[in-house]
Amino acid sequence: MVADLVRAVGGAHVKVVQLMGPGIDPHLYKASPGDVDALTNADMVVFSGLHLEGKLADLFERMACRKPTIGVAEVIAPDRLLRASGGAVDPHVWFDVALWRETVMPLAEALARFDPPHAEDYRQRATAYAAQFDALDAWCRSRVETLPPNARILVTAHDAFHYFGRAYGLEVRAIQGISTESEAGVREINQLVDFLVARKVKAVFVEASVNERNVRALVEGADARGQAVRIGGELFSDAPGAAGTDAASYLGMVRHNVDTIVNALK
Repeated sequence: MVADLVRAVGGAHVKVVQLMGPGIDPHLYKASPGDVDALTNADMVVFSGLHLEGKLADLFERMACRKPTIGVAEVIAPDRLLRASGGAVDPHVWFDVALWRETVMPLAEALARFDPPHAEDYRQRATAYAAQFDALDAWCRSRVETLPPNARILVTAHDAFHYFGRAYGLEVRAIQGISTESEAGVREINQLVDFLVARKVKAVFVEASVNERNVRALVEGADARGQAVRIGGELFSDAPGAAGTDAASYLGMVRHNVDTIVNALK
């Protein structure tokens, strides 16, 4: 999502080297020697922040002593951030499109400071890109509103969708916490099965960057209790889809997720 943001705002003036590709889990990602070389040779380092890339935090701190190093999500006001039960900040801000929009203009200004001759280009591209966010935000809201209120329940593999739920009016439950480092136990899965049965939830969702075994355990557990639950489709949570697919860009990824959720829960 960050690489897509930089490409959109930077245009032809930037060359983006993207470290994490489709299907990669940033919570667990460890830098390779090639990644360290790419970061060392970069003019600027841009990452999401809010501890999303937990294992790379120390490396980003070291880079910040040598070159512009920007955590784009860290411009968002603290009172607009969600926190998990343990107090940790939820880093998955991009699923509230209006919230992720707030990263666009600050990135343009960072590029403008680094490359003043093209400052106006960055600002113009950012303004045009932000307008697409406004249209997408309105579309997400209208699509979710087509669901009956009692069907607006989103159950996923890990806790990446609370910003989405808050923005567009869905109740969100997940097996794992905000980081996939926190492994779910039998107790958590059984509690979620109880929830599926009590609320008569018809569909749950797997994620492209998270192993689907826990979601399948939910389906099997609910089935054993007489509640037919199906896998409603694959969502993109911590990384967009592969190049050439409808979910390859941030905007396309959000549209894919919303269509998948709404179509399954209807």
